[in-house]
Amino acid sequence: MLELHYGPGACSFVPHVALEAIKAVTGEDFVARPVKLHKGEQRTPEYLAINPNGQVPTLVVDGKPLSQIVAICDYLDRRYPQVGLLPSELWMRAQAMSQFAWMNNTVHTTFTHVFMPDRFADDEAARAELKRFNAALYRTQLERIQGWIGSARPYWFGERISIHDAYALTFLRWGGLAGIDPDSLPAYKAYVDRVAAHPAVAAAIAREGIKLATFRKG
Repeated sequence: MLELHYGPGACSFVPHVALEAIKAVTGEDFVARPVKLHKGEQRTPEYLAINPNGQVPTLVVDGKPLSQIVAICDYLDRRYPQVGLLPSELWMRAQAMSQFAWMNNTVHTTFTHVFMPDRFADDEAARAELKRFNAALYRTQLERIQGWIGSARPYWFGERISIHDAYALTFLRWGGLAGIDPDSLPAYKAYVDRVAAHPAVAAAIAREGIKLATFRKG
């Protein structure tokens, strides 16, 4: 039995979508356990017992926990290759993993500096500068992703939904929180609208109770 501990709206949305896609193809269900990050549930003794980092996601496989989104998604793809969460051809898969690693270790961490500047500075002026600088940097990273997916039909790797699609959707959604109008990235927005309509993605969105529209015009 697979059990996913996720935070609504967090990066755990990516394996959440993957598990819904796996369910649709194989019929294998999973247990979804929400972790309310805003209430600090990721820091409770019970959660730290399965993930000492106090982060989401955590995938529990037959009672054994696995953390870190790259490791989790790699495991799911290897366990269920018939789902097509990543390309199967060796070189294409390596290139896809290179993109995915960049999304995780660069784009994701840039947004962390925007959303949680208190982790990196005590001074309020320094925090404000961190937010300003990294929001601008985050936009350039979204533009790079738009270049990758601008002509995607219908999804990142073709006809099947992938972990890249779920992460790209998450990033544009976070972009609104960083003050980036999704309408200023029209190809990216149109692509995300297609991704959001996929049944596996729509199921994860519904369970997490999240909205795509996070940008508020001043």
